[in-house]
Parts: sequence; C-alpha cells; structure tokens
Amino acid sequence: MKVKPAALQAGDTIGIVAPASWPNAEKGLRGAKWFEQRGIRVEFGTSLTRQHGYLGGTDQERVDELHQMFANPAIKGIFCACGGYGTGRIAAMLNYDLIRQNPKIFWGYSDITFLLNAFYQKAGLVTFHGPMLSSDIGQDDVHPLTLDTLEQAFAPIKFTYTEDISPLRTLVEGEATGEIVGGNLSLLSSGIGTEFEIDTKGKLLLIEEVDEDIYRVDRMLNQLKMAGKFDDAAGVLLADFKNCEAGKRSQTLSLEQVFIDHIQPAGKPVLSGFLIGHCSPNFAIPIGAQGTMNTYKKSLLLEESGVRA
Repeated sequence: MKVKPAALQAGDTIGIVAPASWPNAEKGLRGAKWFEQRGIRVEFGTSLTRQHGYLGGTDQERVDELHQMFANPAIKGIFCACGGYGTGRIAAMLNYDLIRQNPKIFWGYSDITFLLNAFYQKAGLVTFHGPMLSSDIGQDDVHPLTLDTLEQAFAPIKFTYTEDISPLRTLVEGEATGEIVGGNLSLLSSGIGTEFEIDTKGKLLLIEEVDEDIYRVDRMLNQLKMAGKFDDAAGVLLADFKNCEAGKRSQTLSLEQVFIDHIQPAGKPVLSGFLIGHCSPNFAIPIGAQGTMNTYKKSLLLEESGVRA
C-alpha cells in the first residue's frame, strides 16, 4: 500500500543522515541554515563527523542512524547530506516494517537512489529524489530553482515540467501515465538480480547519471534493457547526464546514439533533457507519485504530490 509522509510545518524537526559517503561538514551546516530560516529545527547526530574509509561510518552505524531517525516520533523528515557510495551495502540490513509504520519524508538522490526505491517497493513509502544539504543546498552558488523545489516538502504541490524550464527532446513519441520510479543509472543497474531490483512495470522510469564514460552508460543501459526494464515501463524520462562523455577513446558513440540503441526499441514514450540529478538547478521528483508524460506537449505532469497535508 502506498503511504505518503506528512508535510513539514514550522516548528518541526528534521534529521540529517549520511547513509552513503561522508559529507562536507561546512556545506552541510550551511545547507541546514535554509531549513532553520523556514522555522525547521535540524538534528545532525554524528552524520557530519563519522568517517570509515570512503563511507560515512560503518555499515552498522549508518543502519542504526536510519533506524533511530525513523523510530523517533519527534523527527518529521529525514534528509541526506550527500550521496557518494554505500547504500547498496546496507539495504538488506534495514527494518522495512519500522519504515512502513513510521512514514516520514525521506529525501536524497545519487547513491541514495538505492534507498529511495527500496523504501517505496518494500515499505510503500513515497520518497523524494531531490537536492541534498552538502551536495546542493549548502553550495555557494545554489540555484534559486533548486531551493524552490524544496517547497514540495512543505505542501502537497503538483506541477508540470515544460520547456519553460529546459529544452526537452523526444526520442519516441507518445503519452504515458504511471508512478515515477528510478534515479541514478549506476544504482539501478547494480540492483538487477537482487531483491531490490527496480520494478518498472507500468511505471515512468527516471534515469540520470554523472561522470561516467559513454561506454559505461552503454553497458548499464544494456543491462536494464536485457532485464526487460524498458519493455516493462510505461515511459522513460531521461534526466541529466552530467560529464558523461567519451574518455580516452578517440572513437565513440554519442550519448544520444546509446539512448537510441537501448531504449528506443521498446517503443515506449521517451523524453530527455530534464534538469533532475547532478545539475543546477536540480528539480525534486517524488518517487512513487503518479505522473503523465506527453511528448507532443513536451511535458511531465506531476498528478499527485509526494506529501499529505
């Protein structure tokens, strides 16, 4: 059963977690100021100080942090400080009954993709693929539209993404409606063959990526294709692929050619160019909320919000 968390209100407390890599503490604190200016109390715990190699603490520390945040009735929302790497290591250790019984806003992207979709598929919790404290909100040059998209945590907002925001390109014509799932391509592909494999049946599959050579994007899209994810999907939303370029190879396919080779044959509607992911601005999208994509109008209509009033 789908469950939406309650919207934030002035006076509420949010918890900041680092379930993947360790964040930049200075930027994390700066990002917290935006929430404090909105009348939100911010609880960090040890999320800004833990470090275990490239991880933001041991696996057990990061699991305990998430469990404590969900179990604490004073915490109304959980926001990730940054991504990096590590959520796939802890997904099987989490208590999804606890998460289901204590629905609250859970917000992040990049490596957090693994948890966004796991929480939705295993606990029914609608989550948010959106900007994080250290990675986005605490940056000196944070885009105003990135901050505006955080308003989705404060009210049941529905909106339409059109070319007024960014140019959108049609790869396959059509219209499709379904729940939005997905996120970072690397995380989606790494879940194939596990209990956390992304379910795209009848859904709008969102994909973004960063800093991957085109041949690696090719490989991961091919894996999703062979697993039937594009055939199952109602439609595909291609978001930002920041710095996904040819590396040392002088001969390469273009990114668009790779999209055409792997996604187009399924014949499902495909729109590309959404400013969602490792980009500025970075628009938030609720994972599990119903949306309609229309290539003729070049739009994505978010038909339901990610929170309840």
